Amino acid sequence: MKQYLLSFFLVLYSFSLFAGMILIPMDPNQKNHLKAYGVTYWVLSQDVEAYWLLNYRGGSFAFVHTRAFERECILRDVSYEVISNAQFNRIREEISNPAVNQEVIKLEVAPRVAVYTPDYNPYEDGIQPWGDAVTQVLDYAEIPYDKVYDREVLDGRLADYDWLHLHHEDFTGQYGKFYRAYHAHTWYRNHVASLENLAAELGFGKVTHLKSAVVERIREYVAGGGFMFAMCSATDTYDIALAAKGIDIAAEIYDGDPADPNANEKLDFTRTFAFRDFQLEMDPLVYRYSNIDPKTRQVSPSMDYFTLFDFSAKWDPVPTMLTQNHTRTVKGFMGQTTSFQLNLIKPTVVVMGKNEGLNEARYIHGTFGDGFWSFYGGHDPEDYTHRVGDPEVDLNLHPNSPGYRLILNNILFPAARKKERKT
Repeated sequence: MKQYLLSFFLVLYSFSLFAGMILIPMDPNQKNHLKAYGVTYWVLSQDVEAYWLLNYRGGSFAFVHTRAFERECILRDVSYEVISNAQFNRIREEISNPAVNQEVIKLEVAPRVAVYTPDYNPYEDGIQPWGDAVTQVLDYAEIPYDKVYDREVLDGRLADYDWLHLHHEDFTGQYGKFYRAYHAHTWYRNHVASLENLAAELGFGKVTHLKSAVVERIREYVAGGGFMFAMCSATDTYDIALAAKGIDIAAEIYDGDPADPNANEKLDFTRTFAFRDFQLEMDPLVYRYSNIDPKTRQVSPSMDYFTLFDFSAKWDPVPTMLTQNHTRTVKGFMGQTTSFQLNLIKPTVVVMGKNEGLNEARYIHGTFGDGFWSFYGGHDPEDYTHRVGDPEVDLNLHPNSPGYRLILNNILFPAARKKERKT
């Protein structure tokens, strides 16, 4: 009996040493970077903690080894390594070295995710004229999310979520300033009619007034500790709407009466998250909101790249989390809002991705109240132009996309312990 018990405890001890953790490397050897985030999210959703190893092999993940977790990696074609607890402890010791720019961040709870996107579909054949990179990558990575729109925002539903993505919305209420090119298209007319009906149902006389109210509620959500992520036109139009509160900046073709001719002089930049001293484009037929995005980029697609900054993992864990990647150079891509002029960005904002040659920021981050926000310029990281009517990108062809990884970094960021999320 004693011999049996000794053998039994030796087996248990051996198991704890040699099969304790699953390490998901995120360096160039990873077969599917995007689905690796989904696996980690799924583990968190099982009420199991995970670890984010910042700057270690491309920002790797680790969690306790179980057959179910290992099977999930296999099913999703995610590269993984089974390591002992002793090996994992040695990795943590290496990372803790003050001379090493790495850090271990504990992820505790799967964030509750919401995507702000229309709850109606006015488009021909039920197909929107443009896709959304965030919902595409969430679906591909198998990360669940709810859809919310103006009604839910005004009803206070944002309090149910940790993370909010703003779909490619025009928060100035000018319908994307698509009038000149698309006002005769059925999808455009239906889009305008749907928003006007929604505004009336919610008690607003104009769509511009509805969007201004929504922007204020989102502002309150961030101030209360929420995390907001925006891409493309949802970045600059959000800040423009904040600065233009109570000012009519929409031309008659958009809201039925003339814009305030002195609108630019009345903007309040103390209300914005990211930008200051910008000037609005008041011509309703010009496909541009302001000079935040200059629209004068002189660069060929083959030479269009931006560089991610290196931050101190131990002293600046938040921007370090948001820039984890297996490369520091990311392909550029266009959008209705592509980039941000550096001289119009507030000095308190953290620039995380920049095209030095064009003197433009592509990826920025900041805090507001107790919350956080990130703005990411461009429409689709794997479709350089993505014009209206183009099909969605097939992410099966881009499982290792550095540009899409930046989106997913933002998804997992709210899972970090609050004391590690402070900037």
